[in-house]
Amino acid sequence: YMQDGQNVFDDATAYAGEWGVDEFFDDVCAKGIEAIVVAIDNGGIKRMNEYSPYDMEEAGKGEGDEYVDFIVKTLKPFIDKNYRTAANKENTAIAGSSMGGLISLYAVLKYPKVFGGAGIFSPSLWVSPKIFDDIQERASRVKSKIYFYAGKKESTAMVSQALKAFEQMNLYSKSRMTIVIRSDGEHSEASWRKEFPAFYEWLLQQD
Repeated sequence: YMQDGQNVFDDATAYAGEWGVDEFFDDVCAKGIEAIVVAIDNGGIKRMNEYSPYDMEEAGKGEGDEYVDFIVKTLKPFIDKNYRTAANKENTAIAGSSMGGLISLYAVLKYPKVFGGAGIFSPSLWVSPKIFDDIQERASRVKSKIYFYAGKKESTAMVSQALKAFEQMNLYSKSRMTIVIRSDGEHSEASWRKEFPAFYEWLLQQD
């Protein structure tokens, strides 16, 4: 389950470039590995709200709780009913970048029995610092595979906040985690597209 669905597959629908996930999975499936990617479009001008679990001073009401509930209670049951999925936690992952990284981390914290993997790319954690309170309160229930990523060309805050989240999760959770800091990483679809294969291959590794 991937956020910012407009950018996942196709430049024609992307507003900031595409991740090229379909091209990547063409190669993966050729090797006999099957996967279903559900790319969820963001709400345009409502993107900040739907990807934030908490109210924001400038952007207003956070609708992240409702959004994550929608994925788990409405979208995933529909996908599992209509497609040939392996519906268990071990075969269900969530991923996103920037605000999409924030809501993906929150989804794992809120539904630790649903998401067995997460790709947290360049998460905008400073927008909602309350995420660190949720890590302290909820991370002990999380046992998943979590991949954190940040690029040094984004900002010092991006790297430090991603490291803080990783360290706190590592302190409270028994999850298998890694964090990747790329010296040439930028806050862009091009950088996330480049990183996605490494995330997916790491996700497939046995514990």
